[in-house]
Parts: sequence; C-alpha cells; structure tokens
Amino acid sequence: MKRHALLQCGVCVWGLWLAGQAVAQSVRETVRETVPQVQPALSGEAPPPGASVSSPTRTLTWEQLIPAGWDPYKDLKALNLDKLKDNDPRAEEALKKMRKMWDNAPINPLILGQSVRLPGYMVPLEDLPEGSKEFLLVPYFGACVHSPPPPANQIVHVVLAKPTKRFRLMDTLWVTGTLSGTQTDSHMGMSGYRIDAQQIAPFSNKK
Repeated sequence: MKRHALLQCGVCVWGLWLAGQAVAQSVRETVRETVPQVQPALSGEAPPPGASVSSPTRTLTWEQLIPAGWDPYKDLKALNLDKLKDNDPRAEEALKKMRKMWDNAPINPLILGQSVRLPGYMVPLEDLPEGSKEFLLVPYFGACVHSPPPPANQIVHVVLAKPTKRFRLMDTLWVTGTLSGTQTDSHMGMSGYRIDAQQIAPFSNKK
C-alpha cells in the first residue's frame, strides 16, 4: 500500500478509551476503529473552469505536501497488536505519541513561497453573517468533522481577502494562492500550511 494512500485517509481518534465506557474493547478493535481506513485524497490536474491563473502557478497533490521519508505510523509499527491485552498502556501511549507527532508533522520546505493550486474539502472555521473568511482545506471527506484531524502536513489553513457565502462545509474546491509554512492551531485541527487565497472555485478535474 502506498504511503500517500495511507496518509490521505482518516486519522486515528484522539481520546481512546473514554471514561465511563460500558464495554471494554480489545486493543486490536480500538486500533481498527481509530486508525484510518484507506480513502483517496481529492486530486486533479486541470485548473478550475474559467480560471485565470498565471502560468507559474503550480498544481499540487496532497502527497507533495509531505516531506520525503516521513512515516506517520512509526509509533504503531513497533507494536505487536495481536499480543496486547485490553487497554494495554503501551498501545495507548503509542497512539498518544502518534497524535502528538501528527500535530507537529513536518512540512515540505521545497514548495513554500510558491503560487500553488490545490484541490480539497472545505472546513469553515467561522460562521458569520457575511460568510467565511477562514477555513481549513483537507484531502478527504469528513476530515476534522466526521473523523479526527489528519497530520498537520495534510491540513491547509486558507485565508481569503473577503468573506464568501458561496461555499459550505465539505464543499470541494480549488484554492489558488501563495503557500507558506505557517502553523495554525484551530478548534478543528492543527494545520501545517497556510494559503493566502487569490481565488477559490468549485472543484473539477475535467480538462
């Protein structure tokens, strides 16, 4: 299974073994439920219809946001889940370490400062009468909403010059603007990148 396919799927739940849980789960069941199932990231090669972006603008895939050699599942690989008992503290500690590592996931310095175009799903950070001026862009449906946040290098904080009412939660977009390595800690997740958007448009991968 490819590294980017694993990365760009759902993320392990932060908050395992909640207090008051009526039925104890095995470690294997807990990990199965909290470590993501494979989901393809949104991707596309064509610019949005009617887009008037300059030629130096580079279309990115979500895999390109990940630096070479970074392993998001490093702390789980050392565990033999079949031999761990219910609520084994070693599994809990490993998942906590993995969540911390994901919230501080390294970014790819080779793409910073570039004018880029990236497709993704919208997670608004505000609900104002005039619309949303800031939102998170995520690679797969439900991230940060129906499932926990992916690694920070798979979340982009998008800032618009003016609020927009055109798009809603989990709408698919093309976002075009300058990419920076600005980290943002929001109530929906930790983002490792920021795009000061010059343009947002409905997603389409048709040429």
